[in-house]
Formats: sequence, C-alpha cells, structure tokens
Amino acid sequence: MGSREEFFEHIERGYTTKGDFISMGAAMLNGETITNALVKIPLKTLNRHGLIAGATGTGKTKTLQVLAENLSDKGIPVLLMDLKGDLSGLAQPSPGHPKIDERHAKIGFPFTPKKFPVEILSLSEQDGLKLRATVSEFGPVLLSRILNLSVTQEGIVAVIFKYCDDHKLPLLDLKDFKKVLQYATNEGKKEFEDSYGRIATSSTGSILRKVIELEQQGADLFFGEKSFDVNDLTRIDENGRGIISILRLTDIQDRPKLFSTFMLSLLAEIYSTFPEQGDSDRPELILFIDEAHLIFKEASKALLNQIESIVKLIRSKGIGVYFVTQNPTDVPDAVLSQLGLKVQHALRAFTAKDRKAIKLTAENYPISDYYDTKEVLTSLGIGEALISALDEKGRPTPLAATLLRAPMSRMDILSNSELKEVISNSKLVREYNEVIDRESAYEMLNKKIEKAETVAKKEKAKTAPRSRTTSQRRSTRQHPVIKVLTSATFIRGVLGILRKALN
Repeated sequence: MGSREEFFEHIERGYTTKGDFISMGAAMLNGETITNALVKIPLKTLNRHGLIAGATGTGKTKTLQVLAENLSDKGIPVLLMDLKGDLSGLAQPSPGHPKIDERHAKIGFPFTPKKFPVEILSLSEQDGLKLRATVSEFGPVLLSRILNLSVTQEGIVAVIFKYCDDHKLPLLDLKDFKKVLQYATNEGKKEFEDSYGRIATSSTGSILRKVIELEQQGADLFFGEKSFDVNDLTRIDENGRGIISILRLTDIQDRPKLFSTFMLSLLAEIYSTFPEQGDSDRPELILFIDEAHLIFKEASKALLNQIESIVKLIRSKGIGVYFVTQNPTDVPDAVLSQLGLKVQHALRAFTAKDRKAIKLTAENYPISDYYDTKEVLTSLGIGEALISALDEKGRPTPLAATLLRAPMSRMDILSNSELKEVISNSKLVREYNEVIDRESAYEMLNKKIEKAETVAKKEKAKTAPRSRTTSQRRSTRQHPVIKVLTSATFIRGVLGILRKALN
C-alpha cells in the first residue's frame, strides 16, 4: 500500500476531467480524509446510469439529495421517486450546522446553503401535480406486460386495441378497456367473431380479474386524462437551474404493481419521445428511483426483460437512471451491469447471509491497491461511501472511500404550509389537475348498445300489432252453428218456447 502522497496523486490522476463535473467529496485513506483529493463525476458519463446502495441509516437519501442539487445547479433537470417522503426539503435552504462546516473543511471547499426549484408530483390523491396516462398510450404490449398475461391473452388485448382503432373508440381509462373487453363476448360477440375471430369468455374473464387487481392498487387514478407530457420533466427555471420534480409515493409503498406500472410506462414514454442525443457532454434528464427493490420485487420475467431493454437503450436519449436500494443484489444482474456510477454506503454483517452479500458486493468494484473492499464496506461511517465511476473515456475510475459533501438544502421535510406554498406556485398544477372525462369507448359502446336495444324494441313493436289484428279477424269468422245459436231470431224462439212451457 502506497503513501499518503502517492494516494493523493492516484486520486487526482484517476478523477481528472476536462469537462464539467460534480464533486462528491474527498477521498479517504485508513479513515483519514485527504483534503482536496476530490472525487469528481464527469457530467458526460452521468447518462450511464448508477446505483446508490447501503444499509438503513447510512446516508443514501442524503447522497441522492447531493446529486440532485448539483445536477440542478448545472442546469440538468431531475426526477426523484420519493417513497419515504423525506426529499421535499430540497425546496428550502439548509439551516447549517458546525458539524457540516467541519466536514467541508476536511473536504476542502466551503459549505453554501441554498434552496432549489422544486415541482411536487403525485400519482394518488395526495396534493401535487397529477401524473396520468391513457390506456391507448400504454399500448397492448406494455399493458399485457403489466398484467402478466399469457400469449393467448396478449393476443386478445391486441385485438381489443385493434377494434378500438378501427372503430375510433378512445381507450382513455381502465373503465373503457373493461367495457370493450366485456362487449367482445356479450353484445358484440358476433361482430368480433365476424371480423377478428372468436374470443373465449374464460380468457376475457381472466384478463378482467387482473385489471381489477390493478385497479385495487389505485391504478384507476393513474389511467386517464390529461396525460402528462414527459417534456415537462426537462424544464429549466429563470436562473438556468434544472427543476427538481419530486414524485410523492409515500402512500403506495404497499402497492408495488402500481409503482412498477408507472415506472415502466414513464421510461417507455421517455424513450419513445426524446430524440437521440448521441455522445453529448451532458445528460438531458436524470431519474432517481428510491426503494428500487419495489420495482423488481413482484415483476414478472416479461416485465423484467422490458425494464432491462429500456435501461440499455435509454441512455442514447441522454437519460440517466439511478437506483437507490439497500443492497446491490436487489437489482437484477442484467441491469446492474449497465450501471456506470456506484455509490456504496456501509453494509452490516449481522448474519451469514449478510456476509455473503458483502462478499458479492465487493466483487462488483475494481480491485484497489489501497483498500480491502470487504473490510471497508463494514467500517464506513454515516455520510461515507465507496465510489466507482466512469471517466470521460468510459473507463472505471479508481475506487475511492469518500467523505461525502453535505446537502445544501434542508435535510428534513417541508411543513404542510411550506408544501402548499410550493404547489400553489406551480405553473403546471392547474393545467394537469383539471379533471377531464370526455366521451370515450365506455360511453360510445353504451350508446351503441342502447341504440341496438331501441331498434330491437321497434322491430318487436311493428310485429306485435299485426298479430293482434289477425287474432281479432279470426274471432269474427264464427262457425255457422255458433252463428245460428247466437242469432237474435234463435234466442227469441227459445225464449218463446220457454214461456209457453211455463204457462
């Protein structure tokens, strides 16, 4: 192991960058911070995705906050998935603290408190700008992946979408989709069979149950209008800083299907909307997914494949995706291998399983002449992390145990009044929070069914009077015997005979 001076040169050489960068903090050796041995992340490689991992309470959220702040300062917009509800403090400056000043003195640059431009978003009934998407925008493939359908069921969903396209029926929300699904095997059964082939009731019933399961997780609030334009995630404020969009997800932690549905649709929409950026010097947008294990926890194999494909391809659009989780093993290997920046906070070795996880984690980092990676992973303090990044040429930088800089904004949540003020100052809330329920497949099919029923009743009414008239005509054609027996002459004759007999 080299000297302190050699280590300083090692870090300086490994983290030299000609372009713009973010300083994460100063490298440490044997627990000592090497002042001005700055660990710098080039903006050029931030679209190569990343991971922030570590045990509970080791500082992952603060690292996320530091990255978001510095990206915003560089004019790069950020989207944060806030499942714990502790990121809203970005909208207010840090009150400061002597320990923060002491930390920054060790790192080698001063601490500057400041607040950042924030937009509060919501998927549920919580306050904030409502994020919505239509079923049509999802498309049959993505919707089938979310519902985890069989190949046969996927074919039925494709037919449903084709029918709606052919008949100009907008699929806006789940109510629309369910209506068309039911129509295909009930009132519209013959119409579907003639044009698209027979659809089994058992298959539509199975699909319907899975849609209802998704609804029960709150997806009915997400599907609909007005659809969110992903370009609104790339806004810059009047001071040239990237706007930090914070999606509040505290009330859907126990609804992973809704969370993964939203994430996959968002990534797919961004990928299909944003232009190819090529080898740019800076990303267009960075997404941070906190509690990332929730995406992968209940994801089907098809859904995982979809996520892996998008993560591989989306960086060409200038988009970086950063996963925040407790352990790197929470992220599938195929995704983990795509991550250029890794910030690893401390791990705890309480069990044999923990020790195995630490060994696997250590193997994900470059071999270092200055660290025993397994040992460092268990000895890092709060606000310290092992960092491995990519330099401007895409090569891994030297592994650096780092004393991380402190967030410039508040390391706590906003009060209710502060939160309401942020939301009320939004330029987009009024536009997106207007409830729109225009005529779509549900209403159109109901009208079609009602019209068919009305026509059927009229046809029935036309035939019913003719039946009665015929009956009436038949009743006037009396049998000759009956005609004689009921004639007035016959009746008078019978009465005359009766009277004579009585006399």
